[in-house]
Amino acid sequence: MTEFVAAVLVHVADVDAGLSWYQRAFPSAERRRLDAFDFEYLKIGSTHLEIVPADEKVASGAAGSVVYWQVEDFDRALADFNGLGAPLYRGPLAIEDGLWMCQVRDPWGNCIGLRGPRSGQETA
Repeated sequence: MTEFVAAVLVHVADVDAGLSWYQRAFPSAERRRLDAFDFEYLKIGSTHLEIVPADEKVASGAAGSVVYWQVEDFDRALADFNGLGAPLYRGPLAIEDGLWMCQVRDPWGNCIGLRGPRSGQETA
């Protein structure tokens, strides 16, 4: 059995605004549409980033699991997210193999994890 992350759901109050914001946050994301379900999502590599409405069962905000995205340049990624209005929430913290990690928060309060080497560092 092959195991990998197939989809990440992000709950927001405004799906259209969420799709637009996340597409700016992840410039390599391809916007896709499933006409049969009247559903749009972002494809990043083999992972679907699905922006869905927050509701009474799953609200937006910091709680529970956080997905960490591997970035090529930690400092640049952090600056880019800050520039989009995603302030630092936790970290930065040095971790294994010379990598760094932190969490930022999207405009709906959801945590986004960033993980990678600092500017000018090589990964081990």
